[in-house]
Amino acid sequence: MSSSIRAIRGMNDILPEEVYQWNFFEATIRNWLAAYGYCNIRTPIVEQTDLFVRSIGTATDIVEKEMYTFVDHLNGESLTLRPEGTASCVRAVLEHSLLYAGPQRLYYYGPMFRHERPQKGRYRQFHQVGVEAIGYANAEIDAELIIMCARLWRQLGISNVRLEIGTLGSVASRAVYRDRLINFFEQHLHHLDEDARRRLYTNPLRILDSKNPAMQEIILNAPRLLDDLDEESLVHFQELQDRLQQQGIDYEINLKLVRGLDYYNRTVFEWITDKLGAQGTICAGGRYDGLIEQMGGKHTPACGFAMGIERILALMNETGVKIHQTVADVYIVYQGEIASKFCWKVAEYFRDNALKVILHCGGGNFKSQMKKADASDARFAIIIGDDEASNSEVSIKPLREVAEQVRVGLNEAVALLKQE
Repeated sequence: MSSSIRAIRGMNDILPEEVYQWNFFEATIRNWLAAYGYCNIRTPIVEQTDLFVRSIGTATDIVEKEMYTFVDHLNGESLTLRPEGTASCVRAVLEHSLLYAGPQRLYYYGPMFRHERPQKGRYRQFHQVGVEAIGYANAEIDAELIIMCARLWRQLGISNVRLEIGTLGSVASRAVYRDRLINFFEQHLHHLDEDARRRLYTNPLRILDSKNPAMQEIILNAPRLLDDLDEESLVHFQELQDRLQQQGIDYEINLKLVRGLDYYNRTVFEWITDKLGAQGTICAGGRYDGLIEQMGGKHTPACGFAMGIERILALMNETGVKIHQTVADVYIVYQGEIASKFCWKVAEYFRDNALKVILHCGGGNFKSQMKKADASDARFAIIIGDDEASNSEVSIKPLREVAEQVRVGLNEAVALLKQE
């Protein structure tokens, strides 16, 4: 007997009983972003590999170890399933000359792919919402992105998250800091683990993000980026803080906050929870003023963030945020020759009036059909016999509350069913 085919490890099915949460979240996201003037952009899930190598950086974990890359045997191109969304968004903006119309506020959501060890909150196919503000240079847009997130947490009923902000400075100031950091860690090579030694000359800032307990003391004594920041970056960081304080946004300054992608500069931030174990970052982003020029466009300032949908939904479940969505408003049961024809008219009439309807299929007497109605998520059973059908009426029986069954015409039925 052949073995059954199962989903790829780390790539999960989203079952019907979970989808209602996703639908709620996605509807909330669309309304939230529309309120801030952000427009949806949709890019392919497969791109040329070079797009991610050039934008993310060759010395990052994503490019070194995590990308799903393959050769298209039809033309020999190296292709990659997108591991993140910013690079694809920027590529689309440049390819279609969107910046000729001025700065762009854009968002996207969908699946991303990274070959990581699957665990709670970290999957090989995962889903993100990404927001990109392209063409904005000052700290106002950095603040707007953070303030937007604070509003979303309120709308979703999430309260147990904290905000950490930092700054990476300009490319020039970070280069000075990078050299100082390398010199420091070279003097403590015996304290570095294998991963840190591998990163020492390619991406030393990532060593600061190590979670290895044995390295925390040495990291604590490492040089501070703040000491090498240029004046313009310091002013930008202070303006960001002023805006957040004006809007009553609480934050912690973390000057060792390092994003895992090479394109970040100046502002970086993370929203973090203690409720999800090791995968506590639910949203992160920052400024990437050099990326568009690096990808062949003119120098264009930009800032953005991405949030993990699975982690946010897990946090909502963990903290008891309840989302209820009924599958149907009514379940129609019927019996009789005239009723079997009239019930279809009733179902379509109710749907024309924005009601969600399950029409019983499969026959059976009223008793067996009512068991199906009770087991459904519908609020009401609509009962149709030949007598009701002959008079263009239906009987309405509440399923989730104690109330009398009533027999009414279709217009009155719609009015009753729509009452809260």
